[in-house]
Amino acid sequence: MIRIKKEGILLKPTTQDFENEGVLNPATIRVNDEIFLYYRAVQHGNHSSIGFCKLSNPLTVGERLEKPLLLPENDYEAKGLEDPRVVRIDDVFHLTYTAYDGVTACAALATSTDGVTFEKKGLLGAQMHYDEFIRLASTQGPLNEKYARYNSINKMLWDKDVVFFPRRIQGKLYFLHRIKPDVQLVCVNDLSELTYDFWKEYYLHFQDHLFLTPRYPHEHSYVGAGCPPVETEYGWLLIYHGVHQTTEGYVYVGCAALMDLEDPRKEIARLPHPILVPERVWEVRGDVDNVCFPTGTVLEGDALYIYYGAGDEVIATGVVSLSELLNQLLAHKAK
Repeated sequence: MIRIKKEGILLKPTTQDFENEGVLNPATIRVNDEIFLYYRAVQHGNHSSIGFCKLSNPLTVGERLEKPLLLPENDYEAKGLEDPRVVRIDDVFHLTYTAYDGVTACAALATSTDGVTFEKKGLLGAQMHYDEFIRLASTQGPLNEKYARYNSINKMLWDKDVVFFPRRIQGKLYFLHRIKPDVQLVCVNDLSELTYDFWKEYYLHFQDHLFLTPRYPHEHSYVGAGCPPVETEYGWLLIYHGVHQTTEGYVYVGCAALMDLEDPRKEIARLPHPILVPERVWEVRGDVDNVCFPTGTVLEGDALYIYYGAGDEVIATGVVSLSELLNQLLAHKAK
């Protein structure tokens, strides 16, 4: 059973107003000799923005901005910008985040040519009533009862955890998103296609777009997209989060799967056990207990560094041998 080697806490909250409650769930990307790290910064009262720092190596902070890189500016993100992920496609940085207005959580996008100055592009998902989603998505047959369990408490549909694949696949853009309890997949030629009518048609065939569903006990409650997929010779390595319920509440763990390079809908393998579980004090006790939430990676030779939010309060790092992880996955090929 393979587990990541934990390297400890990388970032903690500071006395700066914008991050005095927590720092968590970072996005990472290599830019020349540096690593850019974008993170959710939480102010007292649960108001979130996007913080920024540069790492001089995978475990060392070289420069940290003392103000938010991105702040709420629009009504749809009035309560905060949460849980960023980042990739670079066609020489453009695509930074996705969850926009929260206090009622609805929906995926949004900002882009940049230098990784520092971003232009917000608005919402990627549709701000749709939950009842409308259920009506559309049930046309192919009844949905898993967990969709009602996790989503019916909200008047509007919550659609989070948008993660782009880091390159076009056969000329198309692919990204993951998550409506609990499963991860879904979107494929488009251009992001301008993502209109309300697009999403209505998408939800009419919702079950055709299921990408990853809970299978093992450690992910029994629900799964969600984590880090941007890592391209390997064997397929797309997917580091995602799985959640299971215990008598002490939900436990968030890091998991691994392998998907086909040319058709990411095809699952090649999935580990039957997590690779990252809450064990350390800062993972077990925090603003939210028992949370390891992986959202970014950096590859140095065979060393795959995984960056994760711990306890919804700090950012930590772990490392695993990429070749060993792939070997473990290939020993658990889908039948």
